[in-house]
Amino acid sequence: MLGLDGGGAKASCWEQHVGAFQYLGGEKCNSYLLFYGQTALGNGLRAFLYFLGLAYCFIGLSAITARCFRSMENVVKHSRTVVEVDPHTNTEIIKQEKVWNYAIADITLLAFGTSFPQISLATIDAIRNIGNLYAGGLGPGTLLGSAAFDLFPIHAVCVVVPQAGELKKISDIGVWLVELVWSFWAYAWLYIILEVWTPKVVTIWEALLTVLMHVLLLIHAYAQDKRWPYISLPLTRGERPEAWVPAEVASVSCEDDVYGGYTEILAVEEDKNEEIVDVLSFHSEKREDPFQKEINLEDLHVLQLWKKQFVDALTLESPESRKLNNAHLRIARILWQSLLVPWRLLFAFVPPYQISHGWIAFICSLLFISGIAYTVTELTDIISCVTGINAYVIAFTALAAGTSWPDLVASKIAAERQLTADSAIANITCSNSVNIYVGIGIPWLINTAYNFITYGEPLRIENAEGLGFTLMVFFSTSVGCISVLVVRRLILGAELGGPRFWAWVTSVFFMLLWLIFVVLSSLRVSGII
Repeated sequence: MLGLDGGGAKASCWEQHVGAFQYLGGEKCNSYLLFYGQTALGNGLRAFLYFLGLAYCFIGLSAITARCFRSMENVVKHSRTVVEVDPHTNTEIIKQEKVWNYAIADITLLAFGTSFPQISLATIDAIRNIGNLYAGGLGPGTLLGSAAFDLFPIHAVCVVVPQAGELKKISDIGVWLVELVWSFWAYAWLYIILEVWTPKVVTIWEALLTVLMHVLLLIHAYAQDKRWPYISLPLTRGERPEAWVPAEVASVSCEDDVYGGYTEILAVEEDKNEEIVDVLSFHSEKREDPFQKEINLEDLHVLQLWKKQFVDALTLESPESRKLNNAHLRIARILWQSLLVPWRLLFAFVPPYQISHGWIAFICSLLFISGIAYTVTELTDIISCVTGINAYVIAFTALAAGTSWPDLVASKIAAERQLTADSAIANITCSNSVNIYVGIGIPWLINTAYNFITYGEPLRIENAEGLGFTLMVFFSTSVGCISVLVVRRLILGAELGGPRFWAWVTSVFFMLLWLIFVVLSSLRVSGII
């Protein structure tokens, strides 16, 4: 146990930190990760193989997020029967009421579910780092890079998703402003911790306050949605569709004598050919079969659906691909499906989302995401060790983009299918808040609590100046992004869509802001500027 007597304690702590770093930098590079004997390969080839493994993990994240999002939809669609008495006629009125509030669903299920890869990665990094007086940089770096990816590239995609001339605006501008303010405050708060209040260290009280701020965000957003007096902004709310995401019934073909009398579903919610390219898009193509009919998947037996998941996982060619006349294209699609078989077979163990309103599938999906996130952290460590690239740079770029892919696809689908821009943009702003309040708050709370109880010491932050500079760059570029959205609202009347030319101009501008953030932040943490 560390001594706590002045400089000797600090030196001992530092020696432990350096020793741990040397272990990661020496032993980790000399160990094998993908297969035995790989340490005999050159560093260049090893780095190439590790990057391929990282890309394959990101593909797995995309696939499991498809199931996670589908189960999340089922959770939000859950409604309850409410009986009201008409005061005039004294008759009972029975109606269905959604269990989940729009604002709370966006901030919790949507934002938390799509941000879970980053959150689990940061938490795993903190658990691996427990007992060290210095915080790991992989988690915070990934979450800051993810925030920039959410704000810039995802807005860039969503703004061009609507059809030419179609406008989609935020209907409840009050809730969005609340979410936006808390999102900006999250990064201002992080800067205060790192550079102002307790420079370069995090105390247990700061970590606890960070987590509690997420609770305050939920309360404030709910108060704004319900228009509580003295707390909410006096802004009118536009119309919003009844369903969180408009329901779609897959178009299916029917054949007899399949799975003990049940109908074979040739087109299920996750089309096998689009599972990775557009992981949350479960639109089915209509077929010209004269016996075609619509079948509600929830009416089928759960065990049959679960069995179908395994059959689909091992099926390499779908009915659509069999109709292709191009043999080379068919072979390419079969090879791609073969590459995905391990992930699809593994994720087939996730129960169908029809069970318990989707809660079991949602929780199981999060567990799988955590497992992949652990593999990603191991790969990132060894990539940084073999290549010599700063871990923060990898976190800002590859990890941020890969783990934020579910955020991008979720916002894209919401922008496509919803009549308004609320969920598409709320997912971005809320994900950024969740990244700090939960994604950084919980890992820091774990480490600070352990250090406080064991050593009586706070958690020290390595390269705090670099993170502070990154926050300043993020603030500057995010102001430009939000300003463009406000200008579009004032001139075009909507944040998303509009004339094709201006939609693409906006998209290119957002991507330029992201490049500025990545380049400046990477140069700063690498010590070049």
